[in-house]
Amino acid sequence: MGKALVVYSSRTGESKAIAELIAEGIRIHGGDAQVASAADIKREVDLQGYDAYVFGSSTYHGEMMQSMKTMLFMAEKASLEGKVGAAFGAFGWSGEAPGRIYDTMKNIFKMSMVSGPLRLKSASLGGGVQMAQEYGKEIAKKIK
Repeated sequence: MGKALVVYSSRTGESKAIAELIAEGIRIHGGDAQVASAADIKREVDLQGYDAYVFGSSTYHGEMMQSMKTMLFMAEKASLEGKVGAAFGAFGWSGEAPGRIYDTMKNIFKMSMVSGPLRLKSASLGGGVQMAQEYGKEIAKKIK
């Protein structure tokens, strides 16, 4: 079974909670998943050895968090082309960050993306737990 790295950047803890639920969904469906903060990914080597990459950030003032931007610039050099990719994030008003991350992974990194980014106001509202775990299931199916 494949291995996934779920990397989050969170301001209030919501994107971190979503990351944990996505990883749980991957594990429930037979995959291996590791969760890390974007701030902890310091070098390209930190991204090696995975079959799937799931990047997420909360949206703050219409932008993704700076630690995710920094990590994405570094990830561009990590040869992720063809790897399975997915994006997610929490938002209050606008929620642009997950879409921007998704587009970067698809168009710049040339990754094999699962269906659209996962955008949630909260992991605990409106079926968020189930949606995040289902997103993890999609990722697990693609890395089998």
